[in-house]
Amino acid sequence: LLSLGTGTTSEFDKTHTAEETAKWGALQWMLVIQQMTEAASSYMTDYYLSTAFQALDSQNNYLRVQENALTGTTTELDDASEANMQLLVQVGEDLLKKSVSKDNPETYEEALKRFAKLLSDRKKLRANKASY
Repeated sequence: LLSLGTGTTSEFDKTHTAEETAKWGALQWMLVIQQMTEAASSYMTDYYLSTAFQALDSQNNYLRVQENALTGTTTELDDASEANMQLLVQVGEDLLKKSVSKDNPETYEEALKRFAKLLSDRKKLRANKASY
């Protein structure tokens, strides 16, 4: 299973003081809660699937690809400007060079190539079985 995320910001990771949050209005609270909810959904889905694949001793058959530190205009879903598209291409290229996780030093590029080979091998296997 290849799980492709749309990316998240690290905004919700910020800590806020009681004095700061006491001054927030409803809009500020809604924005923070929305960010936390969106990120939590993504993290929980990844956690659940990762755990399920590990329980089946198939952890190499699951890969979540997502940038969790988007900043600036790359976080704006409605910005399709040429400049922002170039920024997103750069985010993707940089992500390919990162390690999949602390426990897995494999880069995303290596993992995606491994997945492509795995899928290709399985397709060939199915084609060979169908020809019998």
